[in-house]
Amino acid sequence: MLKIFKYLNQREWQLIFFSLIFIVGQVWLDLKMPEYMEKITILSQTPGSEMKDIWLNGVYMLLCALASLAAAIVVGFFASRIGSSFSMRLRGLLFNKVESFSTEEIDRFSTSSLITRSTNDITQVQIFFVIALQVAVKAPIMAVWAVMKISGKGFEWTIATGSAVLLLLLTAAVLLVFVMPKFRKMQLLTDNITRATRENLTGLRVVRAYNAEGYQEEKFEKANKELTSTQLFTNRAMVIVMPVMTLMIGGLALAIYWIGAYMINAAGMTPNAEGVPERVAIFANMMVFMQYAMMVVMSFMMVTMTFIFLPRASVSAKRINEVLDTEPGITGGAVTQGQPGIKGEVTFQNVSFRYPGAAEPVLEDINFTVKQGQTVAFIGSTGSGKSTLINLVPRFFDATGGDVLIDGVNVKDYKLEALLGKIGYVPQKAVLFKGDINSNVAYGDNGGSVKEAVRIAQAADFVEEKGYDAEIAQGGTNLSGGQKQRLAIARAICRQPEIYIFDDSFSALDYKTDRDLRSALKKETAGVTCLIVAARIGTVMDADVIIVLEEGRIVGSGTHRELLRDCAVYKEIALSQLSEEEL
Repeated sequence: MLKIFKYLNQREWQLIFFSLIFIVGQVWLDLKMPEYMEKITILSQTPGSEMKDIWLNGVYMLLCALASLAAAIVVGFFASRIGSSFSMRLRGLLFNKVESFSTEEIDRFSTSSLITRSTNDITQVQIFFVIALQVAVKAPIMAVWAVMKISGKGFEWTIATGSAVLLLLLTAAVLLVFVMPKFRKMQLLTDNITRATRENLTGLRVVRAYNAEGYQEEKFEKANKELTSTQLFTNRAMVIVMPVMTLMIGGLALAIYWIGAYMINAAGMTPNAEGVPERVAIFANMMVFMQYAMMVVMSFMMVTMTFIFLPRASVSAKRINEVLDTEPGITGGAVTQGQPGIKGEVTFQNVSFRYPGAAEPVLEDINFTVKQGQTVAFIGSTGSGKSTLINLVPRFFDATGGDVLIDGVNVKDYKLEALLGKIGYVPQKAVLFKGDINSNVAYGDNGGSVKEAVRIAQAADFVEEKGYDAEIAQGGTNLSGGQKQRLAIARAICRQPEIYIFDDSFSALDYKTDRDLRSALKKETAGVTCLIVAARIGTVMDADVIIVLEEGRIVGSGTHRELLRDCAVYKEIALSQLSEEEL
């Protein structure tokens, strides 16, 4: 838990320091009030005392109470300010850290868990921090100070107070032993709720299409019941705390009064060294001890209440630290430019790749070179490693063997920003963001003309009809699959890169649009290297080089005609889609 405090900045530490000053002042004022009460009690019981002295001590006592209130308000303001700014920084740090993760790290934590850590876990830490600063810091100071005040005021009363505190701590310890594991489990179950909700929302069309609402409801209900039962257990355990504490406070007050009554009854009215009758002195002492004893017990009670919030906050802090302490598996080098005289060249040298934990490699012994301006297509059966292969170029994964070179430099030696600045990437599933068409096409580090990119991507017909400021829903759900793909392609064109990567990015287009788009690309972006993954022969047959993959190996390479003649795998794929006359 303490490890997460290293993310506090200098200003927040300064506010914590000022809060400590006000907390100490508040405790001093709280402990001063019983002294005035003692004086008022003695004055009211001593013959010949003047009323103005009683009123004066009462005014001092009231001023202490008001000043203590003001100090508590200031501490509360500082605590809220620190807690809010601290949680805001943690959210920013988590977001930035997750952005630097490779696919491997994201899969390790899972998307739903990362969402929960960025929201629920940070909220738990914020709540604990605010409570701890107001309560956990104040309670030990008050407890120690109050104990010093009551020391020597009555051995019997001290024993009674110590017994109450011991029982209080014992109750807290028992609760922590039983509740702590449940708090750990609660955060994992919150991840399950987030995952079930997210799956249902993202797959809503499929759920409805298959009449699977009941199945989804059962799955969510199971996760919901698990979380609810765990929360009920922890809440019921914590409910015990308040009655036990109330019983202890009441029992302690009764014990102090009973002991005090016995001592008063045994004392006489003989004046002591200060001229106060013995019975009056014991009565006043009892009233003061009662106040200080309540402060001691209340301090330990506040500490106990803090311990109730601590387990969940501690688990949340650990989960946050796990993300923040994770080093990204893919980091950039120092190179910003390729070798002189080389531009848009991609080379694979003896490349192999194995997913973490997999028994067999997905790619093995991959060798080819793509020159500037060439269009190279990759085709093969499902699971042959086409998408994995081109994902090694922008370093979504790193090759586990061999080297991937761009412009004669290993991709691992490039700064990530410089490497990705050379690439215009269009994924299998077109990703659009909430906003408008213009912001989606000009997204990120894009410096080209939006209208020109839309025209080349064959999207001008529907874009001009809707308007460039037309709203795009999250995920582009208000567009068709083909429209989304064309806007995603326009985004890559707008970047004006050295290398285009199209990962099966023409699958939602009709044959005419597909042909027109590739013709426009070849004409308008001459000199730019294109890497195309496709399942349709019509999409790849005009490529300069077609590479055929089978079970992670290259089994053919050449033009369409050469492969029809020499590669059985390619011919089989081609004949499954087109007739011999069409080919």
